[in-house]
Amino acid sequence: MDNEILEFDIGLGGGGGGVGGRDVDDDGLDIDDDEMADSPSPTSGGAGGGAAGSGEIYLPEGDLLDLEPYEGMEFESEEAAKAFYNSYARRVGFSTRVSSSRRSRRDGAIIQRQFVCAKEGFRNLNEKRTKDREIKRPRTITRVGCKASLSVKMQDSGKWVVSGFVREHNHELVPPDQVHCLRSHRQISGPAKTLIDTLQAAGMGPRRIMSALVKEYGGISKVGFTEVDCRNYMRNNRQRSLEGDIQLVLDYLRQMHAENPNFFFAVQGDEDQSMSNVFWADPKARLNYTYFGDTVTFDTTYRSNRYRLPFAPFTGVNHHGQPVLFGCAFLINESEASFVWLFKTWLMAMSGRPPVSITTDHDVVIRTAVTQVFPETRHRFCKWHIFKKCQEKLSHVFLKHPCFEADFHKCVNLTESIEEFESCWLSLVDGYNLRDHEWLQTIYSARKQWVPVYLRDTFFAEMSITQRSDSMNSYFDGYVNASTNLNQFFKLYEKALESRNEKEVKADYDTMNTAPVLKTPSPMEKQASELYTRKLFIRFQEELVGTLTLMATKTEDDEEVITYQVSKFGEDHKANYVKFNVLEMKATCSCQMFEFSGLLCRHVLGVFRVTNVLTLPSHYLLKRWTRNARSSVILEERATIVYTNYLESHTVRYNTLRHEAFKFVDEGVKSLETYDVARDALQVAAKKVAHAIKSEGRTSLANGRVRRNLASGVSRANSTSDDLERSSREHMSEDDVDKKIRELTGEVESANRKCEVYRANLLSVLKDIEDHKLQLSIKVQNIKISMKDGL
Repeated sequence: MDNEILEFDIGLGGGGGGVGGRDVDDDGLDIDDDEMADSPSPTSGGAGGGAAGSGEIYLPEGDLLDLEPYEGMEFESEEAAKAFYNSYARRVGFSTRVSSSRRSRRDGAIIQRQFVCAKEGFRNLNEKRTKDREIKRPRTITRVGCKASLSVKMQDSGKWVVSGFVREHNHELVPPDQVHCLRSHRQISGPAKTLIDTLQAAGMGPRRIMSALVKEYGGISKVGFTEVDCRNYMRNNRQRSLEGDIQLVLDYLRQMHAENPNFFFAVQGDEDQSMSNVFWADPKARLNYTYFGDTVTFDTTYRSNRYRLPFAPFTGVNHHGQPVLFGCAFLINESEASFVWLFKTWLMAMSGRPPVSITTDHDVVIRTAVTQVFPETRHRFCKWHIFKKCQEKLSHVFLKHPCFEADFHKCVNLTESIEEFESCWLSLVDGYNLRDHEWLQTIYSARKQWVPVYLRDTFFAEMSITQRSDSMNSYFDGYVNASTNLNQFFKLYEKALESRNEKEVKADYDTMNTAPVLKTPSPMEKQASELYTRKLFIRFQEELVGTLTLMATKTEDDEEVITYQVSKFGEDHKANYVKFNVLEMKATCSCQMFEFSGLLCRHVLGVFRVTNVLTLPSHYLLKRWTRNARSSVILEERATIVYTNYLESHTVRYNTLRHEAFKFVDEGVKSLETYDVARDALQVAAKKVAHAIKSEGRTSLANGRVRRNLASGVSRANSTSDDLERSSREHMSEDDVDKKIRELTGEVESANRKCEVYRANLLSVLKDIEDHKLQLSIKVQNIKISMKDGL
């Protein structure tokens, strides 16, 4: 086969091997120890060789199948020689790369090439490029000084001829079933690219796509590339698609800001295709924060689009317990600097008011950023993300010990004190021999940021210690999924906003227009039913009804603060302790439910029941849970406060006297002598109280001030007072005075009832106005959405 010219239709461009040739003279060689990428280039189809254009693997056919290179063998082009040697290397079991080249002094064209085994030479560990910087992840040393090579040079005729060939290797060759792992043979074919593109658009990840390819081609060796190559190809696909859609994002945000200057958006870096992160908050989201911004959830695990780009919404909980939006972000870069920028930008959009608490995923970078931007905010890790991670990190334990999951859940969620949790955790890790498990040690060291017993003293707007927050990763569920691209995203985003708004309107309607079923004759239940939203009232009602199964026993009394032990009958070992300040009408419970959720627990309500506290004190009625949480109607709020203050003052007086009376009785019954003294004192006190009541009525008449809290009755009362003064000068009898008092009292009560009716009617009108404004807002938004869809 001397001087036989081998032709390969390979469609290669010049330079094939990726050597960046430098101009040298005819006597010098340009040595290029170029390190090839871990995977094929998505454009070249191969790493360090092969078909740059189509990415196909080229093998000789027919008689050339087992052909070995020899000196004098001719090729039509340099690329044909390279493709042949790479095909030969695939058959034999090694990888190739371009080692050196020689250029012409006349025109700089390459006139000689050397292709070598990838294990040729030795890596220079003192290279200039690594001299001044630390290598964090050093690459594996693969070069062992192998001499195998193929040299070709160009003839005057334009053909390329083999000028040297070294067959022997100083290392073991790779068996056929592992050849596809060699760098120069890992090439993604055109059909494989098409299949990857299709499956990626459907939302599948690299691992599942590789499984599909292995099944399609009949084995991993026949696929021709690895999962790393597939992952890199998909990453480059995403980057190209993202760069094309970024402008659409910016156009949308600019349009929304032009329509409403209160629409806030910010871009980290330049507003071009090199931007890194984007944040926006519409006017409603910013208004939501003014009402419900006490607790916030920030979730970066919501990779909701085909770029696997973290879509991170800021959410909270509204007065119906529904998720509510505070702003959104797309995070291209998840570095600490990016999170710091995002949190500062979000805080600026929310008028600079930080939340009381924030919940995020368990992430060291996020924790550092939160500490910097929200130093006073209580930071919690979402324990459900930790539970999910636990299933992954401890899968072997889950399989071996079916009871472990239940024990882990019980230890985290059902322990009622820090001491009980610590003891339970120690028993758990010892019982399952996990004391040295690295991941468990990591989450244990962060226990104060995710275990409920450490967090109950902070408000998180959750109705139960063990429940999952509805705001976590749920606001956009059903609208955005893994196959959503950025062009589709904002249409689905707007539909999600509309749906959430409709659900809130429906909850408002149900609260205002349907009366809940009361289960007790308690004035407190009736009060709560008129103030709380429907969902919150039902939750409060559960606690109130739960008091019927509890016993509250006084265990300590230091005059101002009384301590009660509250438990079910016969279950003293599961008791909670409530400290009640009678004068200030303030109670704290060891379960800390009010601090955590903003609703009183059954233990405090049980103490209120036995101490005859008939209504909820105003400081236990958080406005964010009431039906007027969003209302700007001040009249109703003031009227409620006045009414509540009246009830409180009456209740405080009642409880104070009751407390003193019990102490008086306890002392009075100690002996017969003290009993007689106490009884005589009570009789004297009763006469004095009756006289004071009678004197108070006369003083009220003499001063002409009857029921001064009602302005509508003042004028009439003053006029009548003048008549009474004249009558008194004419020696009116005591019976006449009492009769006149009764008449005036009746008139005042009638005026009071009329005022109540007028107030109720006025509030109803104001509420109708608020509802009408909300409905108009929804209609306007729907019209805008329809117009956009039409365009």
